[in-house]
Amino acid sequence: MKRLFFLILPVLIACSCTKPEDPGTLDPEESFLAGNGVFIINEGNYTWGNGSISYFSYDSSIIFNDIFQKMNARPLGDVPNSMTINGDYAYIVVNNSGKIEVVKRNSLKSQATITGLKSPRNVVVIDNSKAYITSLYSDSLTIINLKNNTISGYVNIRRTSESIVLTGKKAFISNWNGGNEVVVVNTDLDKMIDSVEVGKEPESMAIDKKYILWVLCNGGWMRENYAELIGINTQTHEITKKLVFPSKLDSPSCLSINGDGDTLFFLEKGVKRMDIDAAGVPEVSFITEKGHMFYKLGINPVNGDIFVTDAVDYQQNGFVIRYSNKGDSVAGYKAGIIPGSMCFKVQSPSNTE
Repeated sequence: MKRLFFLILPVLIACSCTKPEDPGTLDPEESFLAGNGVFIINEGNYTWGNGSISYFSYDSSIIFNDIFQKMNARPLGDVPNSMTINGDYAYIVVNNSGKIEVVKRNSLKSQATITGLKSPRNVVVIDNSKAYITSLYSDSLTIINLKNNTISGYVNIRRTSESIVLTGKKAFISNWNGGNEVVVVNTDLDKMIDSVEVGKEPESMAIDKKYILWVLCNGGWMRENYAELIGINTQTHEITKKLVFPSKLDSPSCLSINGDGDTLFFLEKGVKRMDIDAAGVPEVSFITEKGHMFYKLGINPVNGDIFVTDAVDYQQNGFVIRYSNKGDSVAGYKAGIIPGSMCFKVQSPSNTE
């Protein structure tokens, strides 16, 4: 949830939109959700309880809106923040409602609701029986038992948490809200084993093909520090690269990586693209905003399609804009209110759903 407390002027939207079909009359296990596509997590307005899920289908090139509500005859909740797929199930983290909705990935039909969470943000699946949940306000990770969808314990990391990525038997967790550290947790022991000091407010992370952890530090929302992009060796936990943005006014966000693990993307006055071996952060945008105001970014891990969202005025329905991996605009689609993070449900052509 972006921390905005002032009125934001609306921007003009110039993109082609496809009218969404009503999925209510279809068999969801056999239709639009069963193929390749991307879920868009619409945050909705804080405390209004109007968060929702949209789905862009590659089969039809149509976006389907408000799917959770239609499939479960109840609202999703207040400020959904992220979504993760594991096998036949998906886990939707609803931040201000303090819960996770467990749904079937090909229908979004509810299977369970995990409650009692303190401002949950992101989820990473450790194995088929365990997941970790980060928290904006708690100083512990929450451990979820995926067999019965209950809280089974906590990992005390002594600081709040945001982004979380997994490699081998280690989870790396960013201390974003006012922090400047990345915490390392042993996932076999459920225990913090190390921490790495980085730049101010590490808000997003990605691991490349060389197993370097890239940490995007936005410098603090008051812009009191320079933003930094930092590379950390995931074996030794040593910083191997530190790239500093040229201006304190720079406010990068949403670090992502392509499926090959060799190219980083992030938002900063458009979409910036960077080779993992680059000597500095890119000066020129790969994709310019052109009348939009980009809010969140996602990269299709199979074909490299680039999706960005535009929250417009943070009151009306926003947009999802799709670009090819070459940066060419493909189409725009109307989503829900404040379209945020994305969750891709795609497989390579050699595999089947």
